[in-house]
Amino acid sequence: MDLKRRQWFLSVILLSAALLIGPQFSSAAATTPVFEVRSKFAGKREKDLGALKAHDVHRHSRLLSAIDLPLGGDSQPESIGLYFAKIGLGTPSRDFHVQVDTGSDILWVNCAGCIRCPRKSDLVELTPYDADASSTAKSVSCDDSFCSYVNQRSECHAGSTCQYVIMYGDGSSTNGYLVRDVVHLDLVTGNRQTGSTNGTIIFGCGSKQSGQLGESQAAVDGIMGFGQSNSSFISQLASQRKVKRSFAHCLDNNSGGGIFAIGEVVSPKVKTTPMLSKSAHYSVNLNAIEVGNLVLQLSSDAFNSGDDKGVIVDSGTTLVYLPEAVYKPLMNEILASHPELSLHTVQDSFTCFHYIDKLDRFPTVTFQFDKSLSLAVYPREYLFQVREDTWCFGWQNGGLQTKGGEELTILGDMALSNKLVVYDIENQVIGWTNHNCSGEIQVKDEESGAIYTVGAHNLSWSSSLAITRLLTLVSLLIPFLCNMAL
Repeated sequence: MDLKRRQWFLSVILLSAALLIGPQFSSAAATTPVFEVRSKFAGKREKDLGALKAHDVHRHSRLLSAIDLPLGGDSQPESIGLYFAKIGLGTPSRDFHVQVDTGSDILWVNCAGCIRCPRKSDLVELTPYDADASSTAKSVSCDDSFCSYVNQRSECHAGSTCQYVIMYGDGSSTNGYLVRDVVHLDLVTGNRQTGSTNGTIIFGCGSKQSGQLGESQAAVDGIMGFGQSNSSFISQLASQRKVKRSFAHCLDNNSGGGIFAIGEVVSPKVKTTPMLSKSAHYSVNLNAIEVGNLVLQLSSDAFNSGDDKGVIVDSGTTLVYLPEAVYKPLMNEILASHPELSLHTVQDSFTCFHYIDKLDRFPTVTFQFDKSLSLAVYPREYLFQVREDTWCFGWQNGGLQTKGGEELTILGDMALSNKLVVYDIENQVIGWTNHNCSGEIQVKDEESGAIYTVGAHNLSWSSSLAITRLLTLVSLLIPFLCNMAL
């Protein structure tokens, strides 16, 4: 989950109003599951975990190759600034909207009877998970090997229900107990066609959320960890031979939503770079940054800090966080061609300016990685509009801080949007290519070898919720607009 994203989102709520004013797995076919998705950031260290017992024994040996996750949201701060997916849980199945977080390793949802959980959201209709209403739900005891991964407290005694606590970098937390139940997903069975399939997953039933997780305005039902750990959503399904440990997302910040699929992507082709083996995150080695045609002169250890050396690629973070030694020369070079701009700071972290010309007058920023892989971030991706004549930068000064005080350099959704990003955990590589995320990709059926087309989704909230959200944002932003006019 984005270590700073929740703090950022509160700031963006104020900025956004200005702009506003001016289904599931099938045993009959072995194909690819897909999701609709949005995201956030948090990390956990990986530990060994034995293969999980399959819920449906007759499906245990099947290998499903592609799943389609319906996706919603976008990366632009002036609108939503996050992506979320829809999954089904329990028997009978109920839909839940969860942030897809490549930086954390546990799925959890708000639980029925929760002491402190969001009650109403401007994004989706919230649905608490009720284990008593699902005929397939089973509590996870302290004897289960999964429990030792998420709970190392000595008071977890044999035979008792396993409790969990997850602390996020911004001080938010969730705690509750672990449940094993059926997850329902959309299995790719043909071109833009899906069938129903299911697997078994262990997840948290959240009974108390603290910090911004307990707030309602931009809430969803929970968080789905897509990290590398054996406890993550994708790793649990892979341990049951439901999927391969490979997935891809294409986040559309133009129309919203996009594509999120588990399985092997065969088109478009993606060039990759190695993941850093000692990092708990999806980290890669960054060699240089170019602003336009100029290579920034940076120290060789600018992105290396502690165990998390390199740069984290994270769909759960919205902005781009850079160490000050990188941020300052980057901004200086971007602004060198615009001496006429008068900069001001908004909400203590956003550098903004008045501007009415074309954005293509700003330079493209290109990140250069190992194996000659580059990531181009265009002005329309690192700049966002807060009103007709005012723009702000998505670059943030200072890498996100770990508990040990080390800075993490993170490329979030603003840099990853409008690109197909592939995470191949089995081969320990990650890569991307520019792509129209409102279009389609092609995935491979593992069993038959067939190639199927997966299209984009865009989960959206109801018009009544949108109107409520607009009125709230406008009322919040009136002081900000008045100050900007002075």
